[in-house]
Amino acid sequence: MHVEGGGFHIKSGVLGRTRPYFAAKVNGNFPGNPQRFGLPTIQGVLVLSDAENGRVLAVMDSMEITALRTGAATAVAAKYLARKDSHVATICGCGAQGRIQLRALRCVLRLRQVYAYDIAMERAAAFAERASQEFCIPVTKAADLRDALRQSDICVTCTPSRKAFLMQADVKPGTFIAAVGADHPEKQEVEPALMASSRVIIDVLDQCAAMGDLHHALEAGLMTRHDVHAELGEVVAGKKAGRESDEGVVIFDSTGMALQDVAAAAVVYEKAVQDECCMAVDFAA
Repeated sequence: MHVEGGGFHIKSGVLGRTRPYFAAKVNGNFPGNPQRFGLPTIQGVLVLSDAENGRVLAVMDSMEITALRTGAATAVAAKYLARKDSHVATICGCGAQGRIQLRALRCVLRLRQVYAYDIAMERAAAFAERASQEFCIPVTKAADLRDALRQSDICVTCTPSRKAFLMQADVKPGTFIAAVGADHPEKQEVEPALMASSRVIIDVLDQCAAMGDLHHALEAGLMTRHDVHAELGEVVAGKKAGRESDEGVVIFDSTGMALQDVAAAAVVYEKAVQDECCMAVDFAA
């Protein structure tokens, strides 16, 4: 549902673990919030229920769930799609999501150098200083995105941009790109020509075709749905190959799946129940 200055979206899904879960998430996405109201861009609530009997198990703030599962999806994609010798990354967008993306990448890759790029240079500088201390690796403010990309094996874009800034001419062979920011039809980070010349992996085809960077490549007439190589789940399940050469550019167009929300919410819920039980035992002792 689009409204002036932003919009709302609802995602829902079912996950069959040892216990089946259903989750529904309502998020408001207002990119101008930080500047206009001092509020987060994304705010919302997530309801987790027992999918066997419908009982409501938990109501959660969705901001952390959304942010963390988005970073986790990038980490899974990098595990399967980045070159194994990837050690240098560029993070485009130095907000909270940029930090989470870097944190997630470090779970699957041995990063030795990171470049932080943002249109607000002071934000990139602050990000670089904090991240260097937190992650104990060199994180450098990138004054020129092209120079950073020429030295990088991985690029993550997590910005509210409405115009492509990641261009085909600037990306070196073998790069893995996680395009995270285009979660609205008007948002765009990756040049359509770059999408068309790369191996494209998406999370959900219909959703990416409607609002991801794939959407813009389709509208430009440079790609069709059949040009999309695979959904990430197909790669993880071994149904389709991921990266097949060290020279090819691979793009993960990440728009966010309801299944990710259910999985993350289930982990949070189960941990909370476990912690509560442990506390009860301690009190009893």
